[in-house]
Amino acid sequence: MKCDICDKKATVHLTEIVDDQITEMHLCEDCAREKSVQMEQQFGLADLLAGLSDFGKQVKDVEKVKLKCANCGITYDDFRKFGRLGCSHCYEAFKTHISTLLKKIHGSNQHFGKTPVKMPTDTKKKIEELQELKSQMVKSIQVEDFEKAAELRDKIRKLENEE
Repeated sequence: MKCDICDKKATVHLTEIVDDQITEMHLCEDCAREKSVQMEQQFGLADLLAGLSDFGKQVKDVEKVKLKCANCGITYDDFRKFGRLGCSHCYEAFKTHISTLLKKIHGSNQHFGKTPVKMPTDTKKKIEELQELKSQMVKSIQVEDFEKAAELRDKIRKLENEE
C-alpha cells in the first residue's frame, strides 16, 4: 500500500471516526512524523491537561502564582502550561488543585498499584506464607529472640529462592 501523500510505501495506518463516518489514512514514516507534529501543534497533551484541570474547583489567579513545590520549585502555572509535574512532592503541593483532575483521568486520586487479575492459588499461598514469616521474624527481633529470627530468615530465603 502506498502513502496517501507522497506515494512511498505506507507503514502507518490511521483510522478516524467522526460523526459515524470512517476515514482511513495510509502514510509513510516521514509523512506520519510530519502529521504527528501538526497534530501536536493543534492539540497537545499539555493543552488537554490544562483544560481538564480547569474543571472542578476554580483557583484564583493570585493564588495560582503563589503555588509552588518546595522540593523542585515548579509552579502550578508551569504544571498547567507543560502538563507535567516536576517531582513526586508536587502531588502533595498541588493536592487540592489536582485531585479533581486525577479523578477525571484515572478514576481515582489514589494510587493502589497493579495486581494480577488472576493469580494461581499456590502463588497466593506462597505470598501469604512469606508475609506471615516476615511478620513473625519482626516480632522475634523485637523481643530479642534472635535464634528464632535467624530460623525464620532462613525459611524466608528458602521460599523466595523456590521457583
